[in-house]
Amino acid sequence: MFHHPLFPLAARLLMVALFLPAGINKIGGFEGTVGYIASVGLPFATLGAVIAVVVEIVAPLALLIGFQTRWAALVLAVFTLVASVFFHNFWAMPAEQQFVQQLMFFKNLGVVGGLLALAASGAGAWSLDARRSNA
Repeated sequence: MFHHPLFPLAARLLMVALFLPAGINKIGGFEGTVGYIASVGLPFATLGAVIAVVVEIVAPLALLIGFQTRWAALVLAVFTLVASVFFHNFWAMPAEQQFVQQLMFFKNLGVVGGLLALAASGAGAWSLDARRSNA
């Protein structure tokens, strides 16, 4: 039952639903994204925003079609972990901001766990990865 190809497909689609809209929104609000990155003291904010847009669009599209799924999931896992440390660093925030940021940080750790599981297990039978390995 748990080896049904629907499960890895659902995992991929749910990750796409999280990351792809975020990447698209960063394009429309690019200057705001740059400003937000700069506001936490990171250098090269424009480059960071470009990297965020590329990662949040290209990797989810790869997950969507199941192409190089293990690598796409790993890239998103690292990206999410790094972003969490810089943008949800609840330990360095005023007490009134800590609860929500701690919630976001640990939610992101859960997302990283899901991405690592996807990286370990692969795209599943309903993917380009599976088609390529059968060819």
